[in-house]
Amino acid sequence: MIKKLFLLSTLFTVLPLQANTVESMLENGMKIIVREDHRAPVVASQVWYRIGSTYEYDGITGVSHVLEHMMFKGTKKLKPGDFSEIIAANGGSDNAFTSHDFTGYHQRIASDRLEICLELEADRMRNVIFLQSEFNKELAVVQEERRWRVDNKPKSKLFEQFYATAFLSSPRRIPVIGWMGDLEGLEMQDAADWYQQWYAPNNATLVVVGDVVADEVIQLANKYFADLKPSDITPPKLRPEIAQMGERRIKLYGQTANPYMIMGYKAPVLVGNKDKVKDIYALDVLSAVLDGGSSARIAKNILRGQEIAADAGTSFDPFDRLNGLFLFAGTPNEGVTPEQLEQAFHTEIKKLQDTPVTQKELDRVKAQVIASKVFERDSMFYTGMQIGMLDSVGLDWRILDTYVDDIRSITAEDVQRVAREYFDSSQLTVATLWPEQENK
Repeated sequence: MIKKLFLLSTLFTVLPLQANTVESMLENGMKIIVREDHRAPVVASQVWYRIGSTYEYDGITGVSHVLEHMMFKGTKKLKPGDFSEIIAANGGSDNAFTSHDFTGYHQRIASDRLEICLELEADRMRNVIFLQSEFNKELAVVQEERRWRVDNKPKSKLFEQFYATAFLSSPRRIPVIGWMGDLEGLEMQDAADWYQQWYAPNNATLVVVGDVVADEVIQLANKYFADLKPSDITPPKLRPEIAQMGERRIKLYGQTANPYMIMGYKAPVLVGNKDKVKDIYALDVLSAVLDGGSSARIAKNILRGQEIAADAGTSFDPFDRLNGLFLFAGTPNEGVTPEQLEQAFHTEIKKLQDTPVTQKELDRVKAQVIASKVFERDSMFYTGMQIGMLDSVGLDWRILDTYVDDIRSITAEDVQRVAREYFDSSQLTVATLWPEQENK
């Protein structure tokens, strides 16, 4: 299996993403990125706006997500629901998403129908009509979505409270769906103003991946988007996180049969941290050392060996717009407390701090990390997602072509060094969830 993974990583290096990718810019500031992929007569079309919950402020949290809903509620040309009906009538599918750092709208359709997608997206970039009745309806949908996804799910609520504890001033503390109090006070004009401020060609990127000719796509983009007027885009002032001076802990009780725990250490991301690039890729490798499949340390030592947890793992995303967290999380086995699972995580951390990983383990982990990126390239949609996400947070999408070499350059000493530097108790936040009956 390892030999197969290394073969894939070699192919990744031989076939760079930018070889068949063209980038262009319209005069109004809209960026166009086209990736030619002629394996099938289909195309993934995506429009990315550089706006999400980390741009929001108290009082209007959740407005980016509510606006995403309103984008399907009609324009000067279309009635509510027409957008998706037209795409479906042409054999395609469409959807949208809101994240911390961006909002995206995407379609998958036969490549000879791409023009339909671009015409529709250009129309709603500047021509959405805000009707009070539709806003009230969608706001109620979002509020119910929050109840269903967060308020009635103890584990989701724990994660929300965890981030609000770990971050005091950084907008990373703001949930994408928004706080319920803000949603209850949100007005249609808030969403309309947000739309006028951020939904402009000079704050957007069109990403097209599929069976197309790049020059033809750029011509179509010019046809439909070039006449749209840019906005005066003023990014919000940075709200850097207050320096953490010691451990933070919270405990929640909820309607759950099993406890759950999360612990996280402050960690840098690639955006704005050019002096820490080596550290960031080392943390990426470290995450795979701990949680890179059935042979990784958490599975081998915590899940199977000591049988401390029913599930456990790590999470680290180097591609966020703002500094984030290196997470550990899991569900203790019956009879095991969250504190015992936390201690098991600390034991694994100490091993990494005290003893370098072996070359054999490092080679296996690197192969897995690289292969996961290779497999993502097999999908036109996810290739577009990678390009759009990187561009939207302010990174050059071409780093996808150097990713393999960056991961390969990480040594056992690098992994040990970042384990010592970043897994510092003064930068730790811990949240635990307990069954309600324990709160008696």
